[in-house]
Amino acid sequence: KLKNVLILAFDWILYGAGVADQCRVTVTQPSSQQTDSSMNSVSLTCTFSASGCSSSPPQVLWFRYLTNTHQDLCTPGCTDNQKYKVHSSGNNILLEIKDLTENDSAVYICGIAFSDSYSPLSKQTGDGTMLTVTGSEKQHSNGKLISMIIVSSLLFLYNSAVLTSFVVYKLKPKLLKKCGKDQTTENCKINSGRKVFRAIAQELQKQRYARHCQQPDDLEDDTVYQNR
Repeated sequence: KLKNVLILAFDWILYGAGVADQCRVTVTQPSSQQTDSSMNSVSLTCTFSASGCSSSPPQVLWFRYLTNTHQDLCTPGCTDNQKYKVHSSGNNILLEIKDLTENDSAVYICGIAFSDSYSPLSKQTGDGTMLTVTGSEKQHSNGKLISMIIVSSLLFLYNSAVLTSFVVYKLKPKLLKKCGKDQTTENCKINSGRKVFRAIAQELQKQRYARHCQQPDDLEDDTVYQNR
């Protein structure tokens, strides 16, 4: 009987110290997540598993670590209910972050605690999720890129117009000279045609005059006026 009492007492002491408590919690989180501020909100996931723990729901805690400091976001109540909200569904926990800005980039850590357990393994945190929020800088870069494209296009059009004007200015005298030559050649062709036609007409007139002169005198009528 004394032995049994000592065993019970020892078990009670171990239980009080948390050694006999077998509650074990494991928390997992994605290592990183990236989003754009134009999405307005983002949800960070956290999954836990518990063995040997009570059936009561655990406390869910969220922290975030910046460069040199850490902040309590929801422990378990959220410090800013308009900005942060925790959603629980079984062993899946979501932290919703609204009104995203680049300042929300940080390491977010999820913690699960069974407060009715004395086991040191009943309170665990995940390795954290590195959240990277992009947006304004990216949009600014896109704006710069679009501006550079527009300016480059305008410069190209301007250079093309200047080059075209320069070429026309340089070639204009040659074109006018060539046009003058062409007109002179055409005029020469016209004048040559006129001369040939005139020569043919004169030759025909001479032949006609010769035939008329060879006719007999008795066939001629003195009353007829002939234009020779």
